[in-house]
Amino acid sequence: MTKAYLSLGSNIDRYRHISAALDALQVHFGVLVISPVYESEAVGFDGDNFLNLVVGIETSLSVGELSAELKAIEDKNGRVRTGPKFSARTLDIDILTVDQLLGKFDGVCLPRDEVETNAFVLRPLADVAGDTCHPATQLSYADMWRDYRQAQKLWSVDFRWAGQLISKA
Repeated sequence: MTKAYLSLGSNIDRYRHISAALDALQVHFGVLVISPVYESEAVGFDGDNFLNLVVGIETSLSVGELSAELKAIEDKNGRVRTGPKFSARTLDIDILTVDQLLGKFDGVCLPRDEVETNAFVLRPLADVAGDTCHPATQLSYADMWRDYRQAQKLWSVDFRWAGQLISKA
C-alpha cells in the first residue's frame, strides 16, 4: 500500500461537492486523513471563492489507476473539462504526492507543483502531513508552510461531513 495525498477544491455548490467527494473517497479507499477545510479566493481568474482541503489515503492502485479513479469521481460531480484551465469547478481532485515518488508517472507529475506555490494546497498538506518531507526539496511540509511568503488569502471554515464537524473556523 502507498500513501497518497490529494487536494480537493470546489467553488460551485461547494459544500455538496466536497461532501460527495469525501463520501466517494471513503467508499473507494476506506479511512481518510482529512485536513481542516479552508476558503480561498479564486487564483488565476475572477470567480467565487473555493473550498479546499487535503485528504490522505492509502491505496494499492498505480498512479495512473488512481488518477482515473479521481477523474471518475470528478465526472460524477459534474466536472466540465472544456474551457479555460483557470475557471469555476464543481470538483477538482489532484494527486499531490504518492509516497516519495519524484518525476512523471502514468502522465502525472509528482509531487504536484502547486504544493510549493499555492497556500490552499500547502497549508492543509502541512496540517495532515507536517512531518513528511517534500520528495524534491527534502523540507518538511510544516517547514515549507512556516517559510511560505506569497500573499494568498486563506481562512478556515466550519465544515460538517458524515455527521461530524471536521473543520472549525
